[in-house]
Amino acid sequence: MERKVEEKKKRHIGLRFKFIIGMIIFALLIGFVIVALGANIYSLSIQTRYTDMAYKIADTAIGFTSEEEIAYYADAADKYMKGTIGQEELDKIAEDDRYKEIKAEINNLRKSMNANDVFLCIVDYDILTHYDAELDAKDEWLPLCYIMDCYYEEELDFTFGGKSPILTDYINILIEACDTGKHPEAFIVSDTENFGNITTAVQPVVQNGKTIAFCFVEIPMSTLTSDLNNFIRSLSIAAGIATLILLSIAVLIIVKSMIQPIVTISNEAETFTKNNRVISDKLGTIKTKDEIQRLSEKFLEMEIGINEYIDNLTIVTAEKERIGAELNVATKIQADMLPDVAKEFKDSKRFDIFASMTPAKEVGGDFYDAFMIDDDHLAMVMADVSGKGVPAALFMVIAKTLIKNRALLGGTPAQILKYVNEQLCEGNEAELFVTVWLAILDLRTGKGIAANAGHEHPVIKRKGEKFELIIYRHSPAVATLDGIRFREHEFELHPGDKLFVYTDGVPEATNAENELFGAERMVEALDKSGDSDVSVILSQVKTEIDSFVGEAPQFDDITMLGFEYYGDDTDES
Repeated sequence: MERKVEEKKKRHIGLRFKFIIGMIIFALLIGFVIVALGANIYSLSIQTRYTDMAYKIADTAIGFTSEEEIAYYADAADKYMKGTIGQEELDKIAEDDRYKEIKAEINNLRKSMNANDVFLCIVDYDILTHYDAELDAKDEWLPLCYIMDCYYEEELDFTFGGKSPILTDYINILIEACDTGKHPEAFIVSDTENFGNITTAVQPVVQNGKTIAFCFVEIPMSTLTSDLNNFIRSLSIAAGIATLILLSIAVLIIVKSMIQPIVTISNEAETFTKNNRVISDKLGTIKTKDEIQRLSEKFLEMEIGINEYIDNLTIVTAEKERIGAELNVATKIQADMLPDVAKEFKDSKRFDIFASMTPAKEVGGDFYDAFMIDDDHLAMVMADVSGKGVPAALFMVIAKTLIKNRALLGGTPAQILKYVNEQLCEGNEAELFVTVWLAILDLRTGKGIAANAGHEHPVIKRKGEKFELIIYRHSPAVATLDGIRFREHEFELHPGDKLFVYTDGVPEATNAENELFGAERMVEALDKSGDSDVSVILSQVKTEIDSFVGEAPQFDDITMLGFEYYGDDTDES
């Protein structure tokens, strides 16, 4: 077993190693987040720069024309879209020297700024707001008409009246720009097959508070990918170097101030367990002035406390063993004090009697007794002292002795209990008391007198019938109050009748569900062996109690006495 424990310890990963690995992983995650955030911010800055440039180009292109000229061209394009004029009229406008001059200036601007496309156009606002991409899918054209267009490929150059391919992604943007007369605030960035990333400026041309045309500018963000890659590379190197330096410093500081003291505490704990609880002075050298120092101080206190506890435990264990031995002797003494009534009266032909007592602890407070007062009168006692353990057992010895000695002097059960009550009330500082059922039976006639001082009700079985609880008013328990007068109850047994008396440990036996055995189950258990000898009946009741209680602990003493009356047909002289 020790070898397996040692092998398991060897497989343990040290706290220092775990911490360093954890810090490296944490640093890598932090570095990744920094690079990702930095790249995103840098990418946005590039997009902002290109978009701003695109709108400056758009403003410049618009500035090449006058308001009257743009209004004139826009009106012509609008008439063309509505079918009022044809392509011939637009071609005449496009051949105008001024139109060509403006277009040339815009195209030169496009080339100088490396733009893909710069064009002026109009849109039909009504059709735009009711546009249905599914219905217009076959046509694949949006009602957007070019005023003039300057494109990087001359063969694709539209002059005046050309229509744009469907621009579904721009519909909401165009509607917003028409309504507000301002260009969109969001970046319009696209990833195209020919140009890669491009940014598009959509600048509305407003006259008299109304958007009459748009200037579109498309600029390839040619440096975005390369600049971004260079930035990420530079930022990664810088972040890596900074992280490595800071990580090394942090590891050194934390290992020295936290990890090493914890390792010292761990080693001292192992040394303490291996070296027969020897306390070293290393715990006192930890001076971190924080919770770790408090931990080492508390651990040192704990080691001292463990040694003191083990020393005390050794003493207590020895004392416990001595007390245990004495309790064993006390158990034997108490068992010897309770008479073996079955053996003592085995030759009796007038009755059969059997009794048992199972204490909840080594010694108990229950007791029973049965003895002859004279040749014809039998006294039976069943009693239960309050409390358990040694105090109850000592009180039980006194009570049992007083009851028997006084009964042998003669008198009724009430007189006997009155005397015992007076004796026990004197000096009863522990305030213990005892419930007693005391009966004196005339064996010649079967008539008896019983006094019940706070005890359980007896059970009687008439011959050929079932057991039945005999419930009557009883007196207070003995030793509760000085000067008590005890009531008496007359009863009569006939040949074949049985009597069963017991302590509260029988009906109050409790199972794991905190359910009581109860008087009803007790009577049922008695009836199961009702025609058997009293010893068998008591054994059956105990079996039923054990089955009901199960694994639940026994909380109270269980004491029972069974008696069967045969009658006085035979002389026992």
